[in-house]
Amino acid sequence: MLPVRALGSQGFSVSAVGLGCLGMSQSYGTPDDTESIATIHRALDLGITFFDTAEAYGPFRNEELLGRALQGRRSEVAIATKFGWHIENGKITGTDSRPAHIKEVADASLRRLGIDAIDLFYQHRVDPEVPIEDVAGAVRDLIHEGKVRCFGLSEAGVTTIRRAHAIQPVTAVQSEYSLWWRRPEAELFPALEELGIGFVPFSPLGRGFLTGTIDETTTFGGADFRKDLPRFTPEARKANQALIDLLRDIGGRKGATPAQLALAWLLARKPWIVPIPGTTKLRRLEENLGAAAIDLTSDDLREIDGAAERVKVQGDRYPEQLERMTGR
Repeated sequence: MLPVRALGSQGFSVSAVGLGCLGMSQSYGTPDDTESIATIHRALDLGITFFDTAEAYGPFRNEELLGRALQGRRSEVAIATKFGWHIENGKITGTDSRPAHIKEVADASLRRLGIDAIDLFYQHRVDPEVPIEDVAGAVRDLIHEGKVRCFGLSEAGVTTIRRAHAIQPVTAVQSEYSLWWRRPEAELFPALEELGIGFVPFSPLGRGFLTGTIDETTTFGGADFRKDLPRFTPEARKANQALIDLLRDIGGRKGATPAQLALAWLLARKPWIVPIPGTTKLRRLEENLGAAAIDLTSDDLREIDGAAERVKVQGDRYPEQLERMTGR
């Protein structure tokens, strides 16, 4: 079984590796619900207790899918979902974190998931039109009502995190983090450590690139959003293969695949980090969870960091309009 880690200082503990469910409804091709549910069930059997979803995934389909898959096993898991968008006719048209809307989203998410309380409720992106104090206050109300257990923020900046935490303690911050996107280390990590807030890296395998299964010849279908990301142009993928080469080299000596080494590196960074790699494939799920058994020494970490520093990753992670919505 997987080890358990504490997220934040409010007594919220989950498996050391969670399961990100976004790809079961969107972004990485056309998903198959039967395959996705089988993967969720296998994740439960292998000891995953932390599942990440959002109203925006689908939209709405992902929460409904996860709710169906977890029927009868609610007591075994912690479910994280998210609010903060205006969704109209199945399309996201902007942010909306007005307190009244947050409460409406919470009720709708509870219905779709078939649960009585949301374990971790993230603001998906900071809304520049709504003071974060009002957002935190709305979630605090939901906690007092028993509809939410813990408050989280996604892709928020340090100033916003501090302001929110002063109103309602933040249990976890979710942001992208991996060997090829290390920006959170500079400002975010010191603040989280100071405040006693956990960290949940999404895309810990670089949207699949760090598995070593993607190169410059890989093609992405029309439903795969990676085709629109600067970091996934053929030229960037060719340049970034140097990172895969080092993972293969070091991982080979540790008996680990590139994906396992990338996840083991994350787990070794801080004891309050819980990555949520996503997959719909049973073999990938089992491979990912093998990372929890890999013990990286301080010498291993120095070698990985030193090698990674010599690789200049090419391409922005998001198009400009999406990147502007992060770090607020």
